[in-house]
Amino acid sequence: MKMSFTNTVVVVARSVVLCGTAAACLLGGATALAAAPGTPPAWTEPAKNPEPGPAHFSAERSGAIETKEKLTLRLTTDLGSVRVVLLDPSDPPAVRYSVHIETDARSSLAQKLLANYSVRAKSTPAGVEIIGALPPAALRNASAGAQFWVQYEVAVPPTYSVEIKTEAGDIDTSDIGGTASLATQGGNIHAGSIGVNWASSGSAGHQVARFETDGGHIQVQDVAGDLTAFTAGGHINTGNVAGDASLRTGGGHIRVGGHIVGRADLDTDGGNITVGGANSFVSVRTGGGQIDFGEVRGSVRAQTGGGGIRVLYVSGPMQVESSSGSICLTRVAGTVQASTREGTITAWINPDSPSSGGNVRLAGASQLSSGNGDLIVFLPRNLAATIEAVVTSGDVRRIEADPSLHMAVQPMQPSGSPAVRAIGTLNGGGAPLRLRTAGGKIRLQFLDSQTALHESMIREQQERLRTVVSVSATSVIPRPVLTPDSSDTKSDWLESWINSLEVAMTGGLRENPTDFRKRLTYCPPPSYPALAQRAGVQGTVKLQVRVLKDGRVEVQKLLEGEPSLADAAIATVKNWRAQPIWMNGKPVEVISLVTFNFQLH
Repeated sequence: MKMSFTNTVVVVARSVVLCGTAAACLLGGATALAAAPGTPPAWTEPAKNPEPGPAHFSAERSGAIETKEKLTLRLTTDLGSVRVVLLDPSDPPAVRYSVHIETDARSSLAQKLLANYSVRAKSTPAGVEIIGALPPAALRNASAGAQFWVQYEVAVPPTYSVEIKTEAGDIDTSDIGGTASLATQGGNIHAGSIGVNWASSGSAGHQVARFETDGGHIQVQDVAGDLTAFTAGGHINTGNVAGDASLRTGGGHIRVGGHIVGRADLDTDGGNITVGGANSFVSVRTGGGQIDFGEVRGSVRAQTGGGGIRVLYVSGPMQVESSSGSICLTRVAGTVQASTREGTITAWINPDSPSSGGNVRLAGASQLSSGNGDLIVFLPRNLAATIEAVVTSGDVRRIEADPSLHMAVQPMQPSGSPAVRAIGTLNGGGAPLRLRTAGGKIRLQFLDSQTALHESMIREQQERLRTVVSVSATSVIPRPVLTPDSSDTKSDWLESWINSLEVAMTGGLRENPTDFRKRLTYCPPPSYPALAQRAGVQGTVKLQVRVLKDGRVEVQKLLEGEPSLADAAIATVKNWRAQPIWMNGKPVEVISLVTFNFQLH
């Protein structure tokens, strides 16, 4: 069995104090608004702390500015979290704001700090502008060690657009009727639906939402046009996107719970990528996570540095690549190029039927290749194609095909090559389907031989995607803290599925010899046969073995070895005992290889 370890990710909350040029401590995403010139701050009594600590002083400010529909709020602050809500549609159009400012500075300095926090709010031809700024540097230096909290809450008309920028704090908005540009240097961004007043007319091709944070999470519901989102390390969750989507994170997960109508470019340096559906070209890359697709009515290019890839349906050309994970394609309608260095590739090849009926065809040449993994391919009986299956290190027994496919084994060039190749021409031939593995097996079956299994895999994938949709629709998922024992490993979901498929088709789960050895509970070595010693016979014996559910080990076949040595190895292995693998609460038989090296000294 494979054992994979995930990196431990810890989120550490940072605190910045009033000293030198730094002047903020963000607790709960607070943000500051400046009062109108000449307006003294409203003082509150020091907070009564349940535990010993410095007293807190605060000021409250508020204001309202009349405006018109379909304009823009521009809010810029060097400190503070911002919350945007909507006015009741029956209210006269206005921008109403309130600001909470708080500090734990000494009483003699607290009033000066609060009074010198600058907020300017004014009406402009484009809408309303609010600017907040920290107290002067000299005053902050005099208050070294003090902390400062600021929080903005702004109500805007339902048709308004918003442009918000804060250097430190969270941004939270309800549904926005117009566009939204939200930027923070260190907080989370949480937004409702964007461009809701444009949804009926459509705004694909127009930038409706742009989000950027240097470290927090980003969550947005539906976007009625193009969406651009960047975070240096958090997760990105979205709903439906009516235009293009460009989503980039330095290491978090990307989850698109709905459909992307336009082009999708999704990139993460290490997280997982999940896309519910897309109507156009999709390009995704992750440095090491898993990739999960629903239906794509276009073409796909997907690359991962180590995780698995699973695709429900793609109608157009598909190019998928994993450095070491497994790949599962539950329906391939167009051309496909799929490769992995270590994992298994499982593909159901099933092009759309022509309106006139008859045979189905791939649109062009396709290839599946794996370094050491198996290739399991299901084909429709009416597929017109030319199949080439190559195992570069093995023999003809590594190619298993339905007899109706009439695969003909051909010698490889140059003569004496350890590779084996089989060619099959289906229904008169057609576009080539090339299958290549270095150390695994190639299995070819017809679609109707595993109908129930195929349907169960599709249901499982659909359920998985529905779960992602429900997760994306609730709240931003905090960065998990993972340990080597965590079940949230990169490819557990796909490896589990591949294991289930292996058991269904062969009655057992294949395991590499190194891990198989760890499963043995009783395994004495064989004795060197005396007759073989006298005759000077030495060499390697390789056996294919199966661990039964009760722990007994049986020898399925002799793969290599002299008869006199093989008899001794087989007799010994029959007395071995091992632990079976448990899947879904039941023991599963294990298939592996055992090698003995008999050498005379």
